[in-house]
Amino acid sequence: MSAANTEYSFRLRDSLLGAQMLFVAFGALVLVPLLTGLDPNVGLFTAGAGTLLFQILTKGKVPVFLASSFAFIAPIMYGVQTWGIPATMCGLASAGVVYVLLSLLVRVYGSGIISRVLPPVVTGPVIMVIGLILAPVAVHMASGRTGDGAVQLVPYSTAIIIAGLSLGTTILVSLLAKGMLKLVPILSGIAVGYVTSLFFGLVDFTKIAQAEWIALPSFVFPQWNLEAILYILPVAIAPAIEHVGDVLAISSVSRKNYLEDPGLHRTLLGDGLATSLASFLGGPPNTTYSEVTGAVALTKVFNPAIMTWAALTAILLAFVGKLGAVLSTIPVPVMGGIMVLLFGAITVVGINTLVRAGEDLMKPRNLAIAAIILVTGIGGMTVGIGKFSLGGIGLAGVAGVLLNLLLPGRHE
Repeated sequence: MSAANTEYSFRLRDSLLGAQMLFVAFGALVLVPLLTGLDPNVGLFTAGAGTLLFQILTKGKVPVFLASSFAFIAPIMYGVQTWGIPATMCGLASAGVVYVLLSLLVRVYGSGIISRVLPPVVTGPVIMVIGLILAPVAVHMASGRTGDGAVQLVPYSTAIIIAGLSLGTTILVSLLAKGMLKLVPILSGIAVGYVTSLFFGLVDFTKIAQAEWIALPSFVFPQWNLEAILYILPVAIAPAIEHVGDVLAISSVSRKNYLEDPGLHRTLLGDGLATSLASFLGGPPNTTYSEVTGAVALTKVFNPAIMTWAALTAILLAFVGKLGAVLSTIPVPVMGGIMVLLFGAITVVGINTLVRAGEDLMKPRNLAIAAIILVTGIGGMTVGIGKFSLGGIGLAGVAGVLLNLLLPGRHE
């Protein structure tokens, strides 16, 4: 098959198509800041700015959109509670450095270095840990409680109805919908859950009335914190591998090998610096969005400039104060219902990583690596020297990488 027309062409007539691409990403984009206590308007701004930076670094050749990464939800939650938002942003900014280092390795040794340093037996269990440690948060919020389960915000019976409708809508849209609607299951679930919440009188419109139409997003700048860096930095292992899969996906859709041109080293560098840029402004780390890749496949429009329009639209919407206020009124059970599916899906991605690789987990070497990653990550093990410690997903990721490099029997 011949390659699709993938030349960059910035035209005013494509602005609505670009806005449509943002619409596909919107539900997932704003969900991460809403769950973690960050400003969704900042998330919109940093998604747009990160996408533009990615396009510059990849010479405008890859039609992808970058926005909030689900892999960092748990570390952000922990970081905000433990050190506050500015210190957490420092840790998140450092995560982008992992991408930069990987891009340098790929440039020197080729893309095969990724599979040697981070094989499926490491990345699969790490991705599973990310989803599984978030499971209690999803259950608490679906039940009408705060994420830590400490406070009952909505009566349990009411919360279960709302969460069930949000969850059911998300599943049904992903299974049965056609065309562009099929690509927005999260947004559909939020919409149905929100309307249902109105009938139960759970939505307070005070914030919306008080908010300005045009307002500067609440940017937050990083504050140096070595503990936050050590905790969050290893988490970048999983989304870095996911990035490779996303680049392969858009290459398949566009029938053009982006691993060679502009090169995996450039896409990793773009994703990493976009992540650091987002964190320097108080937004969640960026990652390539597979939903938007699906929209590209559906519309058959491969012009990367479409993503420029999507990015510019996101930046403009970031300054609409009323939008952030509306998003902040979404009741807890609405998000909880969707998260039941979302966090479970993250775990399934990890399982599928192992299945596709055909790994025999009963081999002693594989068994040791996977078992230690899962137990240290899900069990919340922490190791430290003095006041500096490493735990959770970060410890699981570091342990997996070290075990893979040190245990005998590794395939070269």
